[in-house]
Amino acid sequence: MSVTTTAHLNFRGQAREALEHYAAVFGGEPVVVTYADLPQESDADLGVVPEQVKWGQVATPAGFSVMAYDVQPARGYDPGQDRLFMSVRGDDADEITRYFRGLAEGGHVREELAPSGFSPLYGMVTDRFGITWVLDVAAPYGG
Repeated sequence: MSVTTTAHLNFRGQAREALEHYAAVFGGEPVVVTYADLPQESDADLGVVPEQVKWGQVATPAGFSVMAYDVQPARGYDPGQDRLFMSVRGDDADEITRYFRGLAEGGHVREELAPSGFSPLYGMVTDRFGITWVLDVAAPYGG
């Protein structure tokens, strides 16, 4: 079983620019998946901008890693709140489920752990200390 944790930064229309900047500073190439690349039925309800970042990452051989996305317009966004998530990504659904349940104890489930358009299993929880975690089973993007 393999698990990684990564800071997951949240933006409103600046995720691509931020990822390009971090790649220039730390090295590596940004990987960017737009809302148009992986459309979902709920996108219209959330007012997504197709060219904005649904998921992005910069990872380097030296160990630097950061993820980012553009928060959908229909979701509240305050740069002083939920500016980042902690991402836990693994390859074992049972292990991710155990982590999710543990973090949910005394916390608030924001998105139930379930299959999504980009992962076999994804969920979001704010723990009892106010930290928001996104957990998922890694799936390669073949776009």
